Amino acid sequence: MHDPSLTPLGEAQCYQLCQEFPYHGSVDLLVASPLRRTLYTTLLGFQPELKRGLPIIALPEAQELADLPCDTGSDVKILEEEFRDHAIDFSLVEEDWTSNKGKWAADAEIVEKRAREVRQWLKARPEKDIVLVTHGGFLHFLTEDWSDSTLLHGTGWANTEFRSYIFANESGDNASIAETMASRQRRKGSETPLSQTEQRELKAAKQNLWDERGYFLQSKV
Repeated sequence: MHDPSLTPLGEAQCYQLCQEFPYHGSVDLLVASPLRRTLYTTLLGFQPELKRGLPIIALPEAQELADLPCDTGSDVKILEEEFRDHAIDFSLVEEDWTSNKGKWAADAEIVEKRAREVRQWLKARPEKDIVLVTHGGFLHFLTEDWSDSTLLHGTGWANTEFRSYIFANESGDNASIAETMASRQRRKGSETPLSQTEQRELKAAKQNLWDERGYFLQSKV
């Protein structure tokens, strides 16, 4: 199905997120992938922020990594019409963002670059506490964390799961992020994080699996 919306279960999960998310009062900005399911997740899961007048910025670089129909977005004019009654800023959504070609291709190196651009964009924003609603596969590239990537339905992230990150104190333009201690302890307790070698090995294994399943199609670059 092309660019599906939320199922009734998905909507229920969003309402639960809204109830359980503990940081509604401190959020300064809402950002979402322009796919319909992430836009609706933001609208349902972050209602207190919307009531405070925060807009949602649709960021096409945060779309999912594959070129499957369910991971391919809709024309921006269609989205603007569908969400005309909501405060969503589509000004960053380019006309070719659904093409799955060029910078939008389902290619591991290009997705890695796109994830870095998202981190750089977020780091350059003046707001302090930003919510980004995006996708499980893309989140492994964004966070550069591949732990648990083989445990759930294709990724290590559950539906409507939230984690907290800060930017690492580093030089260069990678804009790396690190999960906060409180966020990690809430998920993992005292479990030791993976080493860099383990992260690299798990990343390679996961990308090979995605290649086998046709998520990354090099010929379409």
